[in-house]
Amino acid sequence: MCGIIASYGNGKTDMVRTMMNKIKHRGPDGAGLLRINDTILGHVRLSIIDIEGGGQPMTNERDDLAVALNGEIYNHISLRQRLAERHFFKNRSDTEVLLHLYEDDHVEMLNEIDGMFALAMAGRNGLLLARDPLGIKPLYYGRKKEAFLAASEMKAFPPMDELNMLPAGHAMFAGGKPWKFRDPFQPLPSLTSPSLEEVLPEIRRRLEEAVKKRLMSDVPVGVFLSGGIDSSIIAAMMRPYNVNLHTFTAGMPGAPDLEAARKVARYLDTEHHELIYSADDVKKSLPEVIKYLESFDAPLVRSAVPMYFVSQLASQHVKVVLSGEGADELFAGYAYLNSFNDHKRLRKELSDITLRLQDTNLQRADRMSMAHGLEARVPFLDLDLVRYISRLPVGLLEQRSGRPEKWLLREACKGLIPPNILRRKKMKFSEGAGSSEVIMESVGKTISNRIFRKERNIAPGLELRSPEELYYYSIWREVMGTHLSPFLVGRTLDKSAATVRQQ
Repeated sequence: MCGIIASYGNGKTDMVRTMMNKIKHRGPDGAGLLRINDTILGHVRLSIIDIEGGGQPMTNERDDLAVALNGEIYNHISLRQRLAERHFFKNRSDTEVLLHLYEDDHVEMLNEIDGMFALAMAGRNGLLLARDPLGIKPLYYGRKKEAFLAASEMKAFPPMDELNMLPAGHAMFAGGKPWKFRDPFQPLPSLTSPSLEEVLPEIRRRLEEAVKKRLMSDVPVGVFLSGGIDSSIIAAMMRPYNVNLHTFTAGMPGAPDLEAARKVARYLDTEHHELIYSADDVKKSLPEVIKYLESFDAPLVRSAVPMYFVSQLASQHVKVVLSGEGADELFAGYAYLNSFNDHKRLRKELSDITLRLQDTNLQRADRMSMAHGLEARVPFLDLDLVRYISRLPVGLLEQRSGRPEKWLLREACKGLIPPNILRRKKMKFSEGAGSSEVIMESVGKTISNRIFRKERNIAPGLELRSPEELYYYSIWREVMGTHLSPFLVGRTLDKSAATVRQQ
């Protein structure tokens, strides 16, 4: 896990270095900078695979092709075995396979990658940018006079003539237009009337494989454990592969998640860690949370607070954690989905909210973990699992009488975790950790309804939705600067396009 910077055209090395310094939290273990043809690549590294030999930017044998990667390529070993007959490998990192894949297959190589990634590839053909199909890793790009710039986070950029987010599953060459190289929901034949006896073991098997591949690491791997069914299932599937599994929970005194996580940790016999934070801690953390999150979206900020604290805790013990993002979107875990009576509408909504994760929970997971130099991996969003669930009759996923939310996941994972945890009702992250009321108290003391009505329209066509969001926006503007457009911020309920031109 790392941070990447790229400049193409009339870019300056000093500007790239300045941009790298603004995201050095993403890569506290080292930094590299390389000029190749008209491109300057910068990289800040969190060392996970090949600690000694995996420094970036990385070049091929002839030094005429270079890459900077943020993320993990889970199938790099099988790719390496295929490529070894024609190419010389200088190290054992997962990054190096990208260079040789590109040499063989050019942009078609993007369809061969199984992983979470944002990458910048530079060579004779110019600068290529690409982002994984679900947008687990972030990437922004834009233009400043004659220079084309790209970076992992918004805060890295100087004032720009235009700035955009590269959408999930898209690639582009500097100066060109993005194109979609992979759709996680590309048309596949539906599974016609599969039996539960067939479906349940398939879900469990695919999820276990997703967890197993995300244990790939040369450093310790732990797990965020809220005591909800998603994180508890992940922890249970990790346990056979870890002699000493570290689990992490954070919350305010008496928060429901704390006791539930303790029960699961005792059941699985993990080395459990807790961080209990106060109301003052929450209030003091908000500027830092919003600065790293790069968002003023109210539900997202609210849920980012406990993740900020649990990431801080985990980073003291491990460099990699697994997290439960994506389960609610895949398995229809939200209460509002109960109102969908039409199967086609429900299927479309599940696909839509999964694709919108790049603006919401995936942004939270990436930014809050990377704020502390920690890598978060999300097994529920494994492409094989996502595509299998998308082929199932949606009636198996819908909530109905006698079926709680995420019924299919609960049935598939019976016996893995304590029955009372398997039956636990969904709670929002901020509710389970106990910090929601503290935040709302601060909002009530700061933003009156009169102020909200006066200041809610922050740009033509962009209206804040609550006093809470105005409270966060005022902090966002202060910590992010005046040069960034609020249209770059994804909204939890906003179905507009992910990529926008800065006003």
